[in-house]
Amino acid sequence: MLARSVSAGKKAGANASRAGDSLVRAVARLVNRAVDEMLLGDKRVISAAEGRRLLAGDEQTESRADDIQRIIVLAVPIIRALARRARVVKLPWVIVGSTAVAVGIAVRTGVREIQVLSSLVAHRLEQATGAPADPTLVKKVAIDLYLHPKRKLLLSDDKLHVVRLTRKWVLGGMIGRNTEKRVNRALTAAERFDPATLAESWETVRRRRAVEPPPKPMHGR
Repeated sequence: MLARSVSAGKKAGANASRAGDSLVRAVARLVNRAVDEMLLGDKRVISAAEGRRLLAGDEQTESRADDIQRIIVLAVPIIRALARRARVVKLPWVIVGSTAVAVGIAVRTGVREIQVLSSLVAHRLEQATGAPADPTLVKKVAIDLYLHPKRKLLLSDDKLHVVRLTRKWVLGGMIGRNTEKRVNRALTAAERFDPATLAESWETVRRRRAVEPPPKPMHGR
């Protein structure tokens, strides 16, 4: 009995880990698609006030409904794993299901917030440089502002912090946390950063990355 319990626990943990990796990839795909769709168009958010109005209008796109459904499915084993860590002996499926749906809604809302924030970031960069904004720079700035709206923007690398973004949306959905204040702060911060200096810093990051040797392969792992 003990052996079966240990085996079941390990299997559940492995399933949650795989689901977590898949969830991060699914969120990354959603964010990338939402921002890329915005950049392909010629309409931009030109102020924080306009961004707040758009978000208050609760405009959503149905084109990502299948992706949101996948998010809900992937959230189930993660919710169950978190419940076990919290020593909840058995979580009813109706609670697991409703919590997973709440996570899906949180991700859908968050993706829309990132899209609107990215539009304002792109507008400011394009106005400063007179050229189309670099999609990766737009995504990095938007995600960094969204995660840490009060922190000064420092482009030390070109990494997109999608894991942190996913964790925030999953936990926020589970506990019903409202993101309105956070995105409002991020929109305000997007109006205040120096786009010309940021664009120059980005070029430095990209040049440095271009001359860096590729990472050595890890053996035995």
